[in-house]
Amino acid sequence: MGEQGPGKGKKLKKTAESGSGAAKSRSGGAAGSGSARRAKPEEAGAPGAAAPKKKPGRPESHLAMVRRARRINRELAEVYPYAHPELDFRNPFELLVATVLSAQTTDLRVNQTTPALFAAYPTPEDMAAAVPERLEELIRPTGFFRAKAKSLLGLSAALRDDFGGEVPGRLADLVKLPGVGRKTANVVLGNAFGVPGITVDTHFGRLVRRWKWTEQEDPEKVEAEIAAIFPKSEWTMLSHRVIFHGRRVCHARKPACGACPIAPLCPSYGEGETDPDKARKLLKYEMGGRPGQRLNPPPDYPGSPAPPLGAD
Repeated sequence: MGEQGPGKGKKLKKTAESGSGAAKSRSGGAAGSGSARRAKPEEAGAPGAAAPKKKPGRPESHLAMVRRARRINRELAEVYPYAHPELDFRNPFELLVATVLSAQTTDLRVNQTTPALFAAYPTPEDMAAAVPERLEELIRPTGFFRAKAKSLLGLSAALRDDFGGEVPGRLADLVKLPGVGRKTANVVLGNAFGVPGITVDTHFGRLVRRWKWTEQEDPEKVEAEIAAIFPKSEWTMLSHRVIFHGRRVCHARKPACGACPIAPLCPSYGEGETDPDKARKLLKYEMGGRPGQRLNPPPDYPGSPAPPLGAD
Protein backbone atom coordinates (compact mmCIF):
# COMPACT_ATOMS: atom_id res chain seq x y z
CA MET A 1 0.00 0.00 0.00
CA GLY A 2 1.43 3.34 -1.01
CA GLU A 3 1.52 6.49 1.04
CA GLN A 4 -1.62 8.53 1.39
CA GLY A 5 -0.73 12.23 1.69
CA PRO A 6 -3.28 14.02 3.89
CA GLY A 7 -4.59 17.42 2.95
CA LYS A 8 -4.48 16.84 -0.83
CA GLY A 9 -5.75 19.72 -2.86
CA LYS A 10 -5.73 22.23 -0.01
CA LYS A 11 -3.56 25.32 -0.35
CA LEU A 12 -1.83 27.38 2.19
CA LYS A 13 -3.13 30.93 2.01
CA LYS A 14 0.10 32.51 3.17
CA THR A 15 3.47 31.21 2.00
CA ALA A 16 5.74 29.57 4.50
CA GLU A 17 8.58 31.86 3.46
CA SER A 18 6.81 34.80 5.05
CA GLY A 19 7.88 33.41 8.41
CA SER A 20 4.51 34.26 9.93
CA GLY A 21 3.79 30.75 11.15
CA ALA A 22 0.09 31.05 10.36
CA ALA A 23 -2.21 30.71 7.40
CA LYS A 24 -5.06 33.11 6.87
CA SER A 25 -8.49 31.80 7.84
CA ARG A 26 -10.42 30.09 5.09
CA SER A 27 -14.17 30.34 4.78
CA GLY A 28 -15.94 27.71 6.84
CA GLY A 29 -12.92 26.99 9.03
CA ALA A 30 -11.14 23.63 9.23
CA ALA A 31 -13.18 20.64 8.15
CA GLY A 32 -16.34 22.69 8.43
CA SER A 33 -15.66 23.46 12.07
CA GLY A 34 -16.86 27.06 11.91
CA SER A 35 -14.13 28.07 14.34
CA ALA A 36 -13.78 31.67 15.41
CA ARG A 37 -11.33 34.01 13.67
CA ARG A 38 -7.79 33.12 14.61
CA ALA A 39 -5.50 35.84 15.90
CA LYS A 40 -2.95 37.09 13.43
CA PRO A 41 0.69 36.36 14.31
CA GLU A 42 1.30 39.97 15.27
CA GLU A 43 -1.75 39.86 17.53
CA ALA A 44 -0.58 36.62 19.07
CA GLY A 45 2.74 38.21 19.87
CA ALA A 46 1.38 41.43 21.33
CA PRO A 47 2.51 41.81 24.94
CA GLY A 48 -0.34 41.35 27.37
CA ALA A 49 -2.81 40.53 24.58
CA ALA A 50 -2.10 36.94 23.66
CA ALA A 51 -2.18 35.24 27.03
CA PRO A 52 -5.54 33.58 27.76
CA LYS A 53 -7.50 35.51 30.36
CA LYS A 54 -8.47 33.52 33.43
CA LYS A 55 -10.44 34.49 36.45
CA PRO A 56 -8.20 34.23 39.53
CA GLY A 57 -8.97 31.29 41.78
CA ARG A 58 -11.18 29.54 39.24
CA PRO A 59 -9.41 26.57 37.66
CA GLU A 60 -10.47 25.52 34.18
CA SER A 61 -13.21 22.92 34.20
CA HIS A 62 -12.80 19.67 32.29
CA LEU A 63 -15.50 20.70 29.84
CA ALA A 64 -13.81 24.04 29.20
CA MET A 65 -10.48 22.26 28.65
CA VAL A 66 -12.06 19.88 26.14
CA ARG A 67 -13.61 22.79 24.24
CA ARG A 68 -10.28 24.64 24.23
CA ALA A 69 -8.42 21.52 23.10
CA ARG A 70 -10.80 20.95 20.21
CA ARG A 71 -10.52 24.58 19.19
CA ILE A 72 -6.72 24.31 19.19
CA ASN A 73 -7.04 21.29 16.90
CA ARG A 74 -9.27 23.25 14.54
CA GLU A 75 -6.85 26.17 14.52
CA LEU A 76 -3.89 23.89 13.82
CA ALA A 77 -5.83 22.31 10.95
CA GLU A 78 -5.93 25.76 9.33
CA VAL A 79 -2.29 26.52 10.04
CA TYR A 80 -1.06 23.12 8.81
CA PRO A 81 -3.52 21.88 6.16
CA TYR A 82 -0.58 19.99 4.66
CA ALA A 83 0.43 18.17 7.88
CA HIS A 84 1.76 14.71 7.07
CA PRO A 85 4.10 11.98 8.35
CA GLU A 86 7.62 13.34 7.96
CA LEU A 87 9.22 10.02 7.10
CA ASP A 88 9.69 9.08 3.45
CA PHE A 89 8.06 5.73 2.62
CA ARG A 90 6.38 3.92 -0.26
CA ASN A 91 4.79 0.99 1.55
CA PRO A 92 4.03 -0.26 5.09
CA PHE A 93 7.36 -2.09 5.41
CA GLU A 94 9.36 1.03 4.61
CA LEU A 95 7.32 3.08 7.08
CA LEU A 96 7.80 0.45 9.79
CA VAL A 97 11.57 0.35 9.28
CA ALA A 98 11.86 4.15 9.06
CA THR A 99 9.88 4.60 12.27
CA VAL A 100 12.10 2.15 14.15
CA LEU A 101 15.16 4.03 12.86
CA SER A 102 13.70 7.39 13.95
CA ALA A 103 14.26 6.69 17.65
CA GLN A 104 16.78 9.14 19.17
CA THR A 105 17.40 10.93 15.87
CA THR A 106 15.65 13.25 13.43
CA ASP A 107 13.30 12.23 10.64
CA LEU A 108 15.62 14.13 8.32
CA ARG A 109 18.54 11.86 9.18
CA VAL A 110 16.35 8.80 8.68
CA ASN A 111 15.12 10.05 5.31
CA GLN A 112 18.70 10.66 4.22
CA THR A 113 19.64 7.12 5.26
CA THR A 114 16.78 4.97 3.98
CA PRO A 115 17.26 5.34 0.18
CA ALA A 116 20.44 3.24 0.27
CA LEU A 117 18.95 0.92 2.90
CA PHE A 118 15.83 0.10 0.86
CA ALA A 119 17.84 -0.21 -2.33
CA ALA A 120 19.85 -2.96 -0.63
CA TYR A 121 16.95 -4.58 1.26
CA PRO A 122 13.59 -3.79 -0.36
CA THR A 123 11.59 -6.56 1.35
CA PRO A 124 11.41 -8.21 4.79
CA GLU A 125 12.89 -11.36 3.28
CA ASP A 126 15.88 -9.39 1.97
CA MET A 127 16.45 -7.60 5.26
CA ALA A 128 16.08 -10.76 7.34
CA ALA A 129 18.92 -12.31 5.32
CA ALA A 130 21.19 -9.27 5.65
CA VAL A 131 24.72 -9.57 7.02
CA PRO A 132 24.48 -7.72 10.37
CA GLU A 133 27.68 -5.74 9.86
CA ARG A 134 26.53 -4.53 6.44
CA LEU A 135 23.13 -3.52 7.81
CA GLU A 136 24.78 -1.69 10.71
CA GLU A 137 26.98 0.27 8.34
CA LEU A 138 24.01 1.40 6.24
CA ILE A 139 22.03 2.67 9.23
CA ARG A 140 25.01 4.08 11.15
CA PRO A 141 24.00 7.74 10.48
CA THR A 142 20.83 7.27 12.56
CA GLY A 143 22.75 6.43 15.74
CA PHE A 144 22.41 3.41 18.06
CA PHE A 145 22.93 1.40 14.89
CA ARG A 146 23.76 -1.93 16.56
CA ALA A 147 20.57 -2.03 18.61
CA LYS A 148 18.52 -0.80 15.66
CA ALA A 149 20.06 -3.40 13.34
CA LYS A 150 19.13 -6.12 15.81
CA SER A 151 15.53 -4.87 15.87
CA LEU A 152 15.35 -4.65 12.07
CA LEU A 153 16.72 -8.17 11.64
CA GLY A 154 14.28 -9.49 14.25
CA LEU A 155 11.17 -7.76 12.92
CA SER A 156 12.04 -8.68 9.32
CA ALA A 157 12.43 -12.34 10.27
CA ALA A 158 9.13 -12.22 12.15
CA LEU A 159 7.36 -10.68 9.14
CA ARG A 160 8.85 -13.36 6.91
CA ASP A 161 8.08 -16.29 9.20
CA ASP A 162 4.83 -15.27 10.88
CA PHE A 163 3.07 -12.89 8.50
CA GLY A 164 3.96 -14.09 5.01
CA GLY A 165 6.31 -11.18 4.42
CA GLU A 166 3.57 -8.61 4.97
CA VAL A 167 3.26 -5.94 7.67
CA PRO A 168 0.17 -6.75 9.77
CA GLY A 169 -2.57 -4.15 10.09
CA ARG A 170 -3.44 -4.84 13.73
CA LEU A 171 -1.98 -3.18 16.81
CA ALA A 172 -1.84 -6.48 18.71
CA ASP A 173 0.32 -8.03 15.98
CA LEU A 174 2.57 -5.03 15.42
CA VAL A 175 3.59 -4.62 19.06
CA LYS A 176 4.82 -8.23 19.10
CA LEU A 177 7.50 -7.40 16.54
CA PRO A 178 11.03 -6.70 17.88
CA GLY A 179 11.64 -3.00 18.45
CA VAL A 180 7.99 -2.04 17.87
CA GLY A 181 5.98 -0.33 20.62
CA ARG A 182 2.63 1.44 20.61
CA LYS A 183 4.06 4.67 19.18
CA THR A 184 5.58 2.91 16.18
CA ALA A 185 2.50 0.75 15.74
CA ASN A 186 0.19 3.77 15.71
CA VAL A 187 2.39 5.54 13.15
CA VAL A 188 2.16 2.53 10.83
CA LEU A 189 -1.54 1.93 11.39
CA GLY A 190 -2.53 5.56 10.91
CA ASN A 191 -0.39 6.31 7.88
CA ALA A 192 -0.09 3.01 6.01
CA PHE A 193 -3.45 1.41 6.83
CA GLY A 194 -5.77 4.31 7.62
CA VAL A 195 -6.47 3.02 11.13
CA PRO A 196 -6.82 5.98 13.55
CA GLY A 197 -4.14 6.22 16.19
CA ILE A 198 -2.45 8.78 18.45
CA THR A 199 1.32 9.03 18.16
CA VAL A 200 2.80 10.07 21.49
CA ASP A 201 6.35 11.11 20.67
CA THR A 202 8.40 13.64 22.64
CA HIS A 203 6.86 16.60 20.80
CA PHE A 204 3.29 15.41 21.27
CA GLY A 205 3.73 14.65 24.97
CA ARG A 206 5.44 17.97 25.63
CA LEU A 207 2.77 20.07 23.90
CA VAL A 208 -0.30 18.36 25.35
CA ARG A 209 1.14 18.87 28.83
CA ARG A 210 2.05 22.48 28.00
CA TRP A 211 -1.54 23.02 26.86
CA LYS A 212 -2.86 21.38 30.07
CA TRP A 213 -4.72 18.64 28.22
CA THR A 214 -3.10 16.10 30.53
CA GLU A 215 -0.62 15.90 33.37
CA GLN A 216 0.45 12.35 32.55
CA GLU A 217 4.06 11.53 31.69
CA ASP A 218 3.63 7.86 30.70
CA PRO A 219 2.99 7.69 26.92
CA GLU A 220 0.22 5.11 27.20
CA LYS A 221 -1.61 7.19 29.80
CA VAL A 222 -1.15 10.31 27.67
CA GLU A 223 -2.58 8.42 24.69
CA ALA A 224 -5.60 7.26 26.68
CA GLU A 225 -6.41 10.71 28.07
CA ILE A 226 -6.05 12.50 24.73
CA ALA A 227 -8.09 9.81 22.98
CA ALA A 228 -10.95 10.60 25.36
CA ILE A 229 -10.95 14.27 24.29
CA PHE A 230 -11.14 13.84 20.52
CA PRO A 231 -13.23 11.76 18.12
CA LYS A 232 -11.41 8.70 16.84
CA SER A 233 -11.54 10.07 13.30
CA GLU A 234 -9.26 12.95 14.39
CA TRP A 235 -6.54 10.93 16.10
CA THR A 236 -4.07 10.50 13.24
CA MET A 237 -4.29 14.05 11.90
CA LEU A 238 -4.28 15.50 15.41
CA SER A 239 -0.96 13.74 15.95
CA HIS A 240 0.51 15.22 12.78
CA ARG A 241 -0.68 18.74 13.60
CA VAL A 242 0.62 18.71 17.17
CA ILE A 243 3.98 17.26 16.13
CA PHE A 244 4.26 19.77 13.28
CA HIS A 245 3.60 22.63 15.69
CA GLY A 246 6.12 21.28 18.20
CA ARG A 247 8.84 21.07 15.58
CA ARG A 248 8.18 24.43 13.99
CA VAL A 249 6.90 26.81 16.66
CA CYS A 250 6.47 25.38 20.16
CA HIS A 251 10.04 24.23 20.78
CA ALA A 252 11.14 22.52 23.98
CA ARG A 253 13.70 25.07 25.20
CA LYS A 254 12.52 28.31 23.65
CA PRO A 255 9.00 28.32 22.20
CA ALA A 256 8.24 31.05 19.68
CA CYS A 257 5.28 32.39 21.67
CA GLY A 258 5.26 35.74 19.89
CA ALA A 259 4.78 34.05 16.49
CA CYS A 260 2.37 31.37 17.66
CA PRO A 261 -1.05 31.36 15.95
CA ILE A 262 -2.74 29.66 18.91
CA ALA A 263 -1.21 31.85 21.62
CA PRO A 264 -4.61 33.14 22.80
CA LEU A 265 -5.59 29.54 23.60
CA CYS A 266 -2.35 28.55 25.35
CA PRO A 267 -2.21 28.53 29.17
CA SER A 268 1.60 28.42 28.98
CA TYR A 269 2.00 31.55 26.85
CA GLY A 270 5.11 33.45 27.95
CA GLU A 271 7.33 30.43 28.61
CA GLY A 272 9.16 31.38 25.42
CA GLU A 273 10.01 34.47 23.40
CA THR A 274 7.03 36.85 23.25
CA ASP A 275 8.56 39.59 21.09
CA PRO A 276 7.09 38.98 17.60
CA ASP A 277 10.25 39.85 15.67
CA LYS A 278 12.50 37.74 17.88
CA ALA A 279 9.99 34.90 17.91
CA ARG A 280 9.80 34.78 14.11
CA LYS A 281 13.54 34.12 14.01
CA LEU A 282 12.94 30.94 16.03
CA LEU A 283 10.55 29.41 13.49
CA LYS A 284 11.82 26.25 11.79
CA TYR A 285 11.40 24.36 8.53
CA GLU A 286 8.91 25.91 6.09
CA MET A 287 7.69 28.35 8.76
CA GLY A 288 11.19 29.82 8.83
CA GLY A 289 11.67 29.59 5.06
CA ARG A 290 13.94 26.54 5.27
CA PRO A 291 13.72 22.99 3.86
CA GLY A 292 11.58 20.38 5.55
CA GLN A 293 12.62 16.93 6.73
CA ARG A 294 11.49 14.88 3.75
CA LEU A 295 13.46 14.33 0.57
CA ASN A 296 10.14 13.47 -1.11
CA PRO A 297 7.42 15.59 0.51
CA PRO A 298 3.76 15.49 -0.57
CA PRO A 299 2.78 17.73 -3.52
CA ASP A 300 0.93 20.20 -1.28
CA TYR A 301 3.88 20.79 1.06
CA PRO A 302 4.66 24.54 0.85
CA GLY A 303 8.34 24.27 1.74
CA SER A 304 11.29 22.84 -0.15
CA PRO A 305 12.56 19.23 0.01
CA ALA A 306 15.36 18.27 2.34
CA PRO A 307 18.81 17.68 0.88
CA PRO A 308 20.18 14.13 0.44
CA LEU A 309 22.83 12.69 2.74
CA GLY A 310 26.10 14.60 2.51
CA ALA A 311 24.53 17.68 0.92
CA ASP A 312 23.54 19.41 4.16
